[in-house]
Amino acid sequence: MPDIPVRKRKSVLYNLGKFKVLYLMFLPGILFLLVNNYMPMFGVLIAFKNVNYADGIWGSPWSGWDNFKYLFSTSDAWEITRNTLAYNTVFIALNLIVGVGLAILLNEVKNKAMSKLYQSLMLLPYFLSMIVVSYLVLAFLGKDSGFMNSTILQLFGGQPIDWYSEPKYWPYILPLVNTWKNIGYYAVIYLAAVVGIDEEYYEAAVLDGASKWHQIRYITVPFLVPLIVIMTLLQIGRIFYADFSLFYQVPLESGALFPVTNVLDTYVYRTFLIGGDIGMSSAAGLYQAVVGFVLVLVSNTIVRRMDKDNALF
Repeated sequence: MPDIPVRKRKSVLYNLGKFKVLYLMFLPGILFLLVNNYMPMFGVLIAFKNVNYADGIWGSPWSGWDNFKYLFSTSDAWEITRNTLAYNTVFIALNLIVGVGLAILLNEVKNKAMSKLYQSLMLLPYFLSMIVVSYLVLAFLGKDSGFMNSTILQLFGGQPIDWYSEPKYWPYILPLVNTWKNIGYYAVIYLAAVVGIDEEYYEAAVLDGASKWHQIRYITVPFLVPLIVIMTLLQIGRIFYADFSLFYQVPLESGALFPVTNVLDTYVYRTFLIGGDIGMSSAAGLYQAVVGFVLVLVSNTIVRRMDKDNALF
């Protein structure tokens, strides 16, 4: 290292020796990141190739941008893009509003045993397989024996509905199912931040005559803003990714629901099943990753200009 000043070189060597145990602990995570996240990136080449199994990935001819043209030239391009963006936008909003709301409510539960019970009950659906969730939804929405048709609608004198043949209901059903399944995860994260707020702020607010709503508005929410920004930016990065199981398993692959349940992931999957073209599937994945990356950069830049301290990086 001839270009590094002697004093700086000694400082680097000193830090390496002083923190060598920490670096060794850090090493497995770095290796996992390289093997799991960076080495597979060579598969990006597949998006620009017309892959055939006889020649392999490297020997297959280049296709240029043809695989990407497929995504935008199809008649369903607008539909799947609209559904993917619209649903994820609603999911992000619900995860934020409901997650923060439940976290604040849980913080008001002073009985520790009941608080733990509520947290466990909310978090339980997060660990359920989407296949199990799809059967639970079927138990509610089944045409003949579903709880909605056999109990709720009869109670109010309504007629049974064939839920899996009526697209107009699913823009409401899918966000509801997604929120029920995932909200425990977000609520627990926000609750950890709420619990960390110093109680002295609330005591001072009470002495000044602040109501509970004013305490939430002027103390709790401002303290949660940095975490809210981080969680929102991370979700924006995956706004072009759809929960495949949610849109594939829960509607039971009903063709009548495709106009409102067909998203980019399910469309590519069905196309791959029909044509078996992994180049097109890889092009879709690369497209989602690049757009998500750009959206995170743009969103973070906007946040940085508004408040530098709340930016992700």
